[in-house]
Amino acid sequence: MTGTPGTGKTTASKLVETELEVIGLNDLVRSEGLTTGTDEKRDSLVADIDAVAARLSDRDDILIESHLAHHLEADRVVVLRCLPTKLKERLLDRGDAERKAEENAEAEALDVILSEAVDRHGLDTVYEIDTTDRSAEAVAEEIEAVVDGERSPSAGTVDFTDYL
Repeated sequence: MTGTPGTGKTTASKLVETELEVIGLNDLVRSEGLTTGTDEKRDSLVADIDAVAARLSDRDDILIESHLAHHLEADRVVVLRCLPTKLKERLLDRGDAERKAEENAEAEALDVILSEAVDRHGLDTVYEIDTTDRSAEAVAEEIEAVVDGERSPSAGTVDFTDYL
């Protein structure tokens, strides 16, 4: 499960009812030092994706939650989406800097994570879920439907380009 920061990944992942173990990738990266350093401009750690992939290589039945999850091998990729104005509001409410919130809102409008997910995994394995006006419980149910194979791929169904 992936998406721009603020789309609701962590909140929804806590509510997903599945036999899969849910792994918060950002926490794993921090706790096990799976980084290549710090991005000073963004004041954030830079995940070592190869080290993360190696760490998780023996795990099959997991649901990975992170804005970086789409960089890993996966059977299905859920991309959570959110209207950029709402996303920016969420990020500011949780204390992100204005510049960071705006950068993420623009990335959401440009479909950055969706494009990366489709490029790496293909249209047949990517599922978009718009979280803008939905409860975390409803989003979790949609994720469960993807995990259970009860939902069709849907990349390209959400369009926020008018934000730009």
